[in-house]
Amino acid sequence: MTKANLIISLDFELHWGRFDKYALDENGKYYAQTLEALPRILDLFEKYNIRATWATVGMLMAESWEEWKAFSPEILPSFHQEKYSAFYWASKQSGKSKLGLFAPEMVNKILETPGQELASHTFSHFYTGEKGSTLEAFEADLQASKKIAQAKFGVAMQSLVFPRNQYHSQVMEVAAKTGFTSARVNPSDWFWKETSNENLLKKVFRTGDTLLPMGKPVSFDLKDCTAHPLFQVPASRLLRPYREGSVFNRRRIERIKSELEQVCEKGQSYHLWWHPHNFGNYPEENLRILEDLLIFIRSYVASGMLQSISMKDAYNLIAKNYSFSK
Repeated sequence: MTKANLIISLDFELHWGRFDKYALDENGKYYAQTLEALPRILDLFEKYNIRATWATVGMLMAESWEEWKAFSPEILPSFHQEKYSAFYWASKQSGKSKLGLFAPEMVNKILETPGQELASHTFSHFYTGEKGSTLEAFEADLQASKKIAQAKFGVAMQSLVFPRNQYHSQVMEVAAKTGFTSARVNPSDWFWKETSNENLLKKVFRTGDTLLPMGKPVSFDLKDCTAHPLFQVPASRLLRPYREGSVFNRRRIERIKSELEQVCEKGQSYHLWWHPHNFGNYPEENLRILEDLLIFIRSYVASGMLQSISMKDAYNLIAKNYSFSK
């Protein structure tokens, strides 16, 4: 039987992924609890031998506002709505706050943990689907993300996750040109397409699909993934955070377990993802749920039916054993 693959990717962004939606000064506790939970997530990954990809916003890697400015690209986003630019948001700040913005010490912890891949979530949480987005600004942003990772941590990043899951063929070409080899892409269901053009119906179906089958099967064969211009690894399921009083908390995890069982039976691949800051509220509950899921995963790994891999591992596995499909 062909061994199945579990790919895990995390969008590590803190406030840089939420600046256009939430006020920084109202989320201090949220980010403090996230930063306390993050080493515990890494400890669980090490305990259960989980390999994962940490798609990290480049701005998070800076130590200070001064370093943030030094690594910022010369070409900035020219979105029609300025509120979507992290640089515009930053220009309105006092420059004193660091909590939720800079966390290089956490990047070091990621790299110190066995099996973890440092990847890019762009430098500025760049929205490629917003009006006014240009390929030139996007390329400059990606170059900045690679520059800070190489300069500060000695890492030549290979994998990329597009912020807000916004992408199109031209930005794929730019990412490949900039040196990335793989990217996470959305499921093929209609309610995951064009995430820059959101509506209530899409959100309802995406939420409903975490409880009941409302879309296409979430498993896939790595050898069938599109590989040009980048190796494109489909997302399977978002690990949604614990909600107090929700009757669906257990149901969502049971659905993930059921899907993993099917993946193991078929010898296919499954891509689970989430944001570390999702653990900022109810961290103990979220960590308990994660460990329960990892114990379940370990049982299949121990049986020889499943292996834990990162996005980089997935690319290397296919590059070594299969010819890419176009």
